Parts: sequence; structure tokens; C-alpha cells
Amino acid sequence: MTPFLRRPRPVLAAFLRRPAPRTLRGRLSLVALATAALLMLVLTVAFNAVAQHRLRHQADDELRTRAAAVAATVDTSGTTVRVLETSHDALLDTNVWIYGGGHLLEAPPNAGRPTRAADALAGHGGRRCTTAAGGTLRLCSQPVPEDTGRATVVTALDLSPYRSSADTLLLGSLALDVVMLACTYALTRLAVGRALRPVRTMTDQATQWSAVASGERFGRTRHPAELARLGTSLDALLDRIRTLLRHERQLTGELSHELRTPLSRIIAELDWWRARPRTAAQTHATHEVIAEAARSMRTICDTLLDDAREGAPTSPGTAQVLTTLHRLAQGPGLPPHVTVTVDGPPLEAGVPPALLERVVSPLLANACRYARSEVALRTHRAPDGVRIEVTDDGPGVPPAFAGQLFEPGRRADPGDGHGGAGLGLPLARRLARSAGGEVTHDPGHAPGARFVVGLPAG
Repeated sequence: MTPFLRRPRPVLAAFLRRPAPRTLRGRLSLVALATAALLMLVLTVAFNAVAQHRLRHQADDELRTRAAAVAATVDTSGTTVRVLETSHDALLDTNVWIYGGGHLLEAPPNAGRPTRAADALAGHGGRRCTTAAGGTLRLCSQPVPEDTGRATVVTALDLSPYRSSADTLLLGSLALDVVMLACTYALTRLAVGRALRPVRTMTDQATQWSAVASGERFGRTRHPAELARLGTSLDALLDRIRTLLRHERQLTGELSHELRTPLSRIIAELDWWRARPRTAAQTHATHEVIAEAARSMRTICDTLLDDAREGAPTSPGTAQVLTTLHRLAQGPGLPPHVTVTVDGPPLEAGVPPALLERVVSPLLANACRYARSEVALRTHRAPDGVRIEVTDDGPGVPPAFAGQLFEPGRRADPGDGHGGAGLGLPLARRLARSAGGEVTHDPGHAPGARFVVGLPAG
């Protein structure tokens, strides 16, 4: 017997350890089902308790009505209690006990055990009701007359029909509960599914828009208040993703733009070195040029990556402006007509030399690209720091294009035969601003173009 009783425990434990539904729809449906089941249980218990009380009350009313009818046949006016005979004694005497002076005067034939229950009820006296025979028989006592109680009439009633009615009500209420629970679960799943359908749609749209960096947003569509808040959060997330992707493309373009020159120097040196046999001195010179280009590439990468990480150089310092400008003017690939002038004593800028090179280098390359005969670098002190002017005598910037000059990827005339991806000027301004400076275009200069770099003094 003991193993048989313990066998279901693993099954019950496994059922209790079953994981909750993974979907919000399933969890809400389960919560609604559990809540409805608890409510149905309370209502069913209360309803059946009230129904049983009502049925018992009806049975007691019927018993007292019969007892009153039988009491009319009991004569207590004399010295002894007498039972009068009537034309309907058979009906009145069914399950009826009459007591007088503590003695049983009349009882139904073959009463057996109910007679003992009737004797006990009559012995207590007064108007009482009790249940006997395992709850299948209801007995009520009625004193005759009410004030003296010389006689007592006890009537009995079989409760089987009432219990059958109560069982029928219980089964009916349970069946109704099952139907209601099934409808509740189905309707909850349907309602939650319909309510969550816009969420699924918004999730799919957010995934699609984030993959292609789309400009579509949820704020342009009317949604309920809860979904509107979710749409606002998703719009902010999409904006951040789009910004990150734009920064990533910008950094990639800037790295390729800045690394193109040192890579070209390395390739040119290698092609020159492999063209014909070289002496040891020439080979050493080639190695020096390649090493210098590699160091320049590393400096470029460090400078741009530091700016991309924090928006400010990680190693603050100062740079000799004149020395840096001379080094840029003597760089390979630049025309020999680049002049460098300084007004006043030598100046120091409050930025690292590498950052100063990365700010001025795109401006110098742009001036050399469009200049006809002359490019000039001029530096002087200003009230708020150091100024560096990059001037050329080329065609200048078209007035209609001046507002888009520092936008990444924009060029005044992409088919003018000059190289460039439209990234140098935006990069110079961004790096200058990261150090607390600025790069501007002087629209009043003619002929040619003039760009002014403002940096803090060292």
C-alpha cells in the first residue's frame, strides 16, 4: 500500500515544476484562467450552500405544515390525550409520531430506527428539527398545544428528492463553471492576441528599419497611449542606431581618406624600389620612407579613434605651430609653391602635434588641389588663441555651395576632374571642435579661397 501511495508524487512534482508559458499571451491567459477559476469556485460553493439551506428550509416548512395538520386531530381537552380519527388518516399518519404525556401514542408501521430519532426529538420538547438516518431523513417536532405541550407531534420527510435536486444543482453549476472557464480562456487569448498584434507589427518594423537605417518612425502613426510610449522608445532607439551607423560610416570614410596619402607613398616607394636593382643606401632610404609612412598611418588611426571614442584627444599637449606647418608644407606629393609665414614670435597651440596635423592637412590638401599657382599658410596670435589661415588662388567656393561646404560627402562639382570624397573639410572642423577650436570659411576673400583655423593657445 505504501509504494502505491508514493507513486503519484513524482508526477505531481513534475507538474508543479512545469515552466510557465513563454509568451505574454499565454501568461495573461493563464492568469485570467486562474482568477476566473478561483472566482467560480467561490461562487459555486456559495451558491450550493445557499441552495442547500433553501431546500432544507422548504423541507422544514413542509414538515411543520403536516405537523399542524396532524395536531388538529389531537384532542388535549380532557384528562388524557386522544387522537381523533379522520377520513384521510392514511395520508396524515405517514411518517408521523404522536406522543402524549411522554408516551408514544401512534407511530407509522415498521418505523424502526426513525422511531428512536423521533423519541429523542420528542423528549427534548418544543419545536425542533433534526436530521437522522445518515442525513436522509428530516424530522421536526410540534408541541400540542403550543403553550402547554401536553402532546407532541413529530413528522418525518425523506430528503432524497431534495438531495437529488442539490446534486443536480451542483453538477449543473460545475458544468457551467467548465464552460465559463473555457470561454474565459479562449476569449482572453483572442483579446490578448489582438491587443499584442500591433506590438508584433512594431517589432518587425523596428527590426527592418534598424537593418537599413531607415528614416521611418512610429511617431507618425496614431497608436493607443501604451503603444505610443513604446513607439517613442523605439523611435529613440532607432535614432541612436542610425546615429551610430552614421558615425561608423563617417569614421570609416575619414580613415580611408586620411590613410590614402601614406598608403600611396608606400606603394610608390615599393614600385620604385622594384623597378631596377638599388644600392644599399637607396634601399635604406626606401625603408625610411615606408617606416615614416607607417608611423604616420598609426598616428592618423590613433588620432581619429581617440576622437571617435571620447570626442577629445586622450593625450593633451602643445604643438609648435610653425614647425608643424613647415613639416606639412614639405610633405611628399605637395607642390613646391607652398609658403609658410608667421606674424610675431613663434606660437604654440594647445593641442597635440598629431591633432594639429590632422586639422590642417585636409585644408592644405584641398588648397593644393584647386590652387592655380600659389598656396599660403599664415599663422598669428588672436585674442582667444591661435589663428592659422590656409589660402589659395583657385576658383574659390561657389556662393550657392557655401552652406554645404562642411557637410560630409558633399562637393561643389563632383565632375570637375579633381579627386576627393568631400570628407576632408568636415573632418578638419570636427577635430578642431573636439579640441575647443573651429574651422571656418572666409566668404569675403577673393580670388581663391581662404579657410581659417582657430585653436586655443598653448
